[in-house]
Amino acid sequence: MKIFSKEQIYEGDALTAKKQGITSTDLMERAGTQIFNWLHMRMQGAQVPIHVFCGIGNNGGDGLVVARHLTTHGYNVKTYIVNHSTTRSKDFLNNYERIKNTTKDWPILLNDASELPAINDKDIIVDAIFGIGLNRPVEGWIKQLFNYFRATKAFVLSIDIPSGLATDAAPIDEESVVNAGYTLSFQTPKLVFFLPETAKYTVQWEVLDIGIDPEYLYTTPTEAELIGKNEVLPLYKPREKYSHKGSFGHVLVIGGSYGKIGSVTLASQGVLAIGAGKVTAYTPKCGYIPLQVGFPEAMVITDTDEEKITSIAFDIQPNVIAFGVGVGTDAQTIDAFEAFLNVNKTPLVIDADGINILSKKKALLKLLPENTVLTPHPKELERLLGQWEDEFDKLKKAKAFSKKYKCIIVIKGANTITVFQDKLYVNATGNPGLATAGTGDVLTGIISGLIAQSYDPLVAAIFGVYLHGKAADLLVEDLGYQSFIASHVIEGIPLAYLDLFKQPEQPEIENADSEPKK
Repeated sequence: MKIFSKEQIYEGDALTAKKQGITSTDLMERAGTQIFNWLHMRMQGAQVPIHVFCGIGNNGGDGLVVARHLTTHGYNVKTYIVNHSTTRSKDFLNNYERIKNTTKDWPILLNDASELPAINDKDIIVDAIFGIGLNRPVEGWIKQLFNYFRATKAFVLSIDIPSGLATDAAPIDEESVVNAGYTLSFQTPKLVFFLPETAKYTVQWEVLDIGIDPEYLYTTPTEAELIGKNEVLPLYKPREKYSHKGSFGHVLVIGGSYGKIGSVTLASQGVLAIGAGKVTAYTPKCGYIPLQVGFPEAMVITDTDEEKITSIAFDIQPNVIAFGVGVGTDAQTIDAFEAFLNVNKTPLVIDADGINILSKKKALLKLLPENTVLTPHPKELERLLGQWEDEFDKLKKAKAFSKKYKCIIVIKGANTITVFQDKLYVNATGNPGLATAGTGDVLTGIISGLIAQSYDPLVAAIFGVYLHGKAADLLVEDLGYQSFIASHVIEGIPLAYLDLFKQPEQPEIENADSEPKK
């Protein structure tokens, strides 16, 4: 699913109105009606008090459409105009007249001198105050109104975006943004729904189709895409009947140090679980027995040193090399990595201490093969890029880094984002169960294993991140977040693959002439 920018949304609205021969007010009616239908389907006429707070721009116009339909369908609704300026949009004014012609219970005008209405914790607040066009911080009595919403503990439904939240910048003041329980976003999700600093402003979100021109949606390129099942299914490569282990590549996992051989084991298991034909682990001597006993499917090559990597020499020809899991940052290890990079031509996936070494010696970045995949967690990313001002600055720095060094960056998090040049691929799978040691090592193995199977490195990163998260999603209901461990991801990979081809369950349709089931 494409994630459109604010400017593209405006462009799509205007093009839709032109191509479909409708006015912007008609499009607003369509959008507001979709919000009402969503509410009506769930409430079925229940007389829960609904408080619709409308700004005086187009978002407020959407709110007035919702309020009008709630009124005509007999709901217990109160409508308020948050009168924060003297400027009103044309479509807001059109819908203000429509609601006044519908009911004698006209919207209540609120300003800085108004007494706030009584709202109970069982009530519903519909937030239609500010939309995506907001370009200034929320201050004064509007901020106090947002704090009042929080104090009531009422359920808040935001229209398109929580009021006060910009689409392309993190808020300076947390109190200047509405905290929504649910946001109904028109046609496309907003990037801010997926970033750590801004996702907290809506607990859940859903996209409503308001009939934006299909050709525009299909043909317009976007900076960001949300990656779900529909996006990854076409990436899958089916297997030929007469293929063999050599058909699916060989991964060399270089890593480990004394006390951290488990990370190499987990990465190697990820390689084979995702479908690579062979995996060889390159570790210090202390890793030989643990790997041969704990994961007999892996082959093992050892360094001359007992406890750390001091040289990297092998006589095999892997299709891809994963470096860094558990390897440490000893001076000899850094020297060994530098010597390796000077001669290596094989595709790379670099994680953990491999990234920390690159951060310590940034000159090594110029030695990376094109399309190297880096998989940092937040602190490793900060060491690599330097500090950032907010999430948008972080993404800006990551895109610049990707272009400079022609690499792919997998920014691990609740919604892992894969960055390649100017493109962002936002993953839709995964859960807090993955916040445990070793899951990143498994991801390194997964991405490496996909590259070994001839997946393009960018595709391998996107597909691997999806399968990694889906594996956790399919198991966590039985295991719980707290008890989930990295090995469970390995167990879930087969389920994630099978889920790609699972069809949604269809509800049973009973024959009207048949006997009722007992």
